[in-house]
Amino acid sequence: MRFDGDLAEIRFGAGLSPLLPPPASAAEMLERLQGPDEAAGRFPVSGFDSAAAGAGTFQKLRRQRNRLAGKSGYEAADKAFKDFRRAQNQARIGWHGQRLLRHIHTRDGFRERLVLFWADHFTAQGKTPALRVLAAPYAESVIRPHVSGRFEDLLIAAVTSPLMLHYLDQFRSAGEGSRAAKRAKRLEGLNENLAREVLELHTLGVGGPYSQTDVRQLAELFTGLSISREKGFVFRPGMAEPGAETVLGKTYGGGKPQLQQVLSALRDLARHPATARHIAWKLAVHFVSDTPDAALVDYLADRYQASGGGLMAVYEALLGHHAAWAPELRNVKPPFDFVASACRALAVPAERIDALKPRQLNRLLLAPLTPMGQAWEFSSGPDGWTEEDAAWITPQALAARLRWAMAAPRRLAQGLPDPRDFADAALGGYANERVRFAARAAETQTEGIGLILSSPAFQRR
Repeated sequence: MRFDGDLAEIRFGAGLSPLLPPPASAAEMLERLQGPDEAAGRFPVSGFDSAAAGAGTFQKLRRQRNRLAGKSGYEAADKAFKDFRRAQNQARIGWHGQRLLRHIHTRDGFRERLVLFWADHFTAQGKTPALRVLAAPYAESVIRPHVSGRFEDLLIAAVTSPLMLHYLDQFRSAGEGSRAAKRAKRLEGLNENLAREVLELHTLGVGGPYSQTDVRQLAELFTGLSISREKGFVFRPGMAEPGAETVLGKTYGGGKPQLQQVLSALRDLARHPATARHIAWKLAVHFVSDTPDAALVDYLADRYQASGGGLMAVYEALLGHHAAWAPELRNVKPPFDFVASACRALAVPAERIDALKPRQLNRLLLAPLTPMGQAWEFSSGPDGWTEEDAAWITPQALAARLRWAMAAPRRLAQGLPDPRDFADAALGGYANERVRFAARAAETQTEGIGLILSSPAFQRR
C-alpha cells in the first residue's frame, strides 16, 4: 500500500496547509501522537480544575447578589456578578480560538482529530449557567491526556469526571438501601442515566449484550460517585447501595471497597468483545465512511482485543489497513472541522486570531457553526454529534457554509492568495477539474476562495 500524505492530512489530520508539509508516513503520524503535545503547549486552554473553580465563584457571586435583592449593596453585587459572567463567556470564546489555532498550526493533526472524536464519544456538558463553560477544559484535562493510552483509562477518566457526573445526574443518585436514603425522605433515589450511557454509548454499544437488569445493577454499583465543590470528584459511601451487584454475569461489591469495584467493572466493560467492536466501528465510521468496510471493522476490533484496549495498536491498525485509504473523499466535515481546515488552508496567523476581540472571534469563528448545524459544545444529547453525512448537508447548513466561505476568509487572512494557488494548497492532488475551473473562472479572489471552500472536494475528507 502506497502512503498518500495529502490524503493522510485530509482524512486523518487537520487538513492541508501551505506552510506545513503533510506527514511522510503512517509511522510519523503515530510517532508524533506519542510524542510531546506541542500544540497544547503553544496554544493553552484552561485545565478543568481551575475552570471549575471559576464556576464556584460564579455561583458564589450569584448567591450574594440574590441575597441583596431590594437591599443596599445590590447594584454593586449585581455588577460584580455580571462582570464575572461576561469574563467567563469571553474565556470560553478564547478557548475556542486556542483550539482552532491548534488545528491551524499543528504538525500533529491526527491528535487533534482524536481529541474531537473522543470528546464527542464521551459527551459531557454543563446544564447550568455556571458550568456551561467547562466543555473545553473537560476535553483538555479528561480526554486529551488519554488519547494515546488504554481505552479503560480514558473510560474511567470520563466516567468519574465531575462534568460527566453532573451532566448525567449521577451525583444525585443514591441507593434505595443506602444510609442517605434512610435519613432523607426527599432524596431523589436511584438514577440510571450514567449506567445506561456507559453501556449503550461508551462501551458495549446500542444493541449490545446487556439487559435492563444490567443497567439497574450497574446504576446501583455507581451510587456514591459524586461531586464536591472543593474537591471535584468524590466517592460518598453514605449514598452507595449496600451489598453486591451483578453486571453481565459478574458480581461486584459485597463488602469490598466499592469505589475499587466500580473501577473494576469499568475495566471489565472496556475489555469486553462488544466494546472492541463498538469502538472499532465508531472509529471506522468517523475516519473512513458511514458504511465502513466490514473487514476494516473486524481488523480494528481484533487489534483492540489483542492489545487489551491499547488505543495506539488500534490506530496503527487503522492507518495500516488498505480500506482506510480509499481515494474517494466520502465523509462530510462537520462544521468545526470545515472552519478549522479552511483556516489552516488559508494559513491564518496566530497573531490574527489573538488580535480578535471576543465579540469578533465569536462572530467570525464560533457563532457561524450554529447555522451550519453544530451549536459548538452543546450537542442535543449524550450521544454527541451525528456521524451521518446527510445531517451536515441540509440546504440551510450548506447555505451557511457558503456565506461563511464568501465572507470570512478576507477578514482572517493577510491578503488572499491567488485562487489557482489556493486550490493546490487546500486540496493538493484532490483538487479536481471542477475546483480548478472555479479557481480560473472566478472574477475576484474572494469569490474564487469561497467557491473552493464551498466545493464538495473541500467539504469532504
